[in-house]
Amino acid sequence: MTSGATTKIRIGISSCLLGERVRYDGGHKHDRFITETLGQFFEWVPVCPEVECGLPTPREAMRLVGDPEAPRLVTIRSGLDHTERMLRWARARVAALDAEELAGFIFKSKSPSSGLLRVRVYGATGIPSRRGVGLFARAFRERFPLLPVEEDGRLHDLALRENFIERVFALARFRALCAGGRTRGRLVAFHAAHKLLLLSHSPALLRELGRLVADAKASAPAQLYARYQTLFMEALEQRATVKKHVNVLMHMMGYFKRELSAEDKRELLEVIGHYAAEQVPLLVPLTLLRHHIRTLGEPYLAGQTYLNPHPIELKLRNHA
Repeated sequence: MTSGATTKIRIGISSCLLGERVRYDGGHKHDRFITETLGQFFEWVPVCPEVECGLPTPREAMRLVGDPEAPRLVTIRSGLDHTERMLRWARARVAALDAEELAGFIFKSKSPSSGLLRVRVYGATGIPSRRGVGLFARAFRERFPLLPVEEDGRLHDLALRENFIERVFALARFRALCAGGRTRGRLVAFHAAHKLLLLSHSPALLRELGRLVADAKASAPAQLYARYQTLFMEALEQRATVKKHVNVLMHMMGYFKRELSAEDKRELLEVIGHYAAEQVPLLVPLTLLRHHIRTLGEPYLAGQTYLNPHPIELKLRNHA
């Protein structure tokens, strides 16, 4: 998959991450990896909850207080409560986002409106709990539970970055499948192409998806596709570990082990072993496997999305 073959995917994002001066102090949190690298492939749909719900810039800083499961949004100095204003706007905004056909969202971490994880919520003692979720982020997740979401800071973790981006492109492929017609045959082909990718995330859900596809005639296409999408996205949300990847690599090797020379087998096992020991990146054994797939002409493996689940320009498999 290359940039020339990729249509930009629509992704929601906290406006400040694009460099927009919408923060309480009139500043921004421009993230150049997001705009310059991911921006090659994603079309941004910016959202700033505070500005869009009618608050000025600059403005008094706010924080979450009370129950982490149902916190209030209150200004720090004057104690003004903006909870109802924010919730009313958030309900309308997430409803409007339905029409945007987003394939994911990148939230600003720690924000009382947009923080996705571990947002501070202050109790009566003044000591914050880190169990909060921003008011808009919570409303978004409730409305779109299957969409890939992540925070800006967590994208600097290479494993979390790859997982998020992989899920975005997988969802885009599934939507393209649906746009071409929800037939049972097309779903069978889609599932076959994604088997090894799913195996690298969740062998258990791969088996469940396999049973669903095998019994496809038992369900109407709309229900079949809806159930498949739910399980598909749940499977990909599970982390692909080194151990799981090694399982996939060995599985791939099994398809042509009889055709390989003893020397080629030793080389491939050695490279997979180096990856298992985290001495080389996943790209190394995959490159060698691609060579054997081309040389020996293995069409099933050649058609596996696992080999190219996201644009090579992002270099997501280049790190040990």
